[in-house]
Amino acid sequence: AVVTGLGKLAGKDVAIAVTDSRFIMGSMGSVVGEKITRAVEEATKRKIPVIIISGSGGGARMYEGVFSLMQMAKTCAALSRHNEAGFLHISVLTNPTMAGIMASFAGIGDIIMAEPKALIGFTGPRVIEQTIRQKLPEGFQRSEFLLAHGLIDMIVARKEMKEQMSKIIEYTHINK
Repeated sequence: AVVTGLGKLAGKDVAIAVTDSRFIMGSMGSVVGEKITRAVEEATKRKIPVIIISGSGGGARMYEGVFSLMQMAKTCAALSRHNEAGFLHISVLTNPTMAGIMASFAGIGDIIMAEPKALIGFTGPRVIEQTIRQKLPEGFQRSEFLLAHGLIDMIVARKEMKEQMSKIIEYTHINK
């Protein structure tokens, strides 16, 4: 449900992790959390940025029990150490990015970019409306609403993401 690796963007080394919705909706279990954590730790060791693309609507795999839930804290702790060391984390939110993915590594990037009209949140709008018994604002979990309310930094069409990430890395790159 996740592919990780090292590469170059804008001529700079980067670590990357991409969740894949084609396998259990890209949900996070113990292996996904371990792979993302290792990618972040490698980025910290190499003193390079990390890009995490959340290409999934899945959350934590509840049937894995506490091991799955622990991955939320584990990935966030690794990203916190990466941040404390002074290195960049770009989070890319695709449609949809939900549940435990959004409540952990996807929601804590230094720069958070999202696709236009992406559904982003912890639980879906129908569940929230049924729980609070109120009508929600139109599109309140879409990237445009979240940008207007400060949860994300920018909306970027998928075709333009590479160029935008390259600019961010060029502007923020520090040789340490």
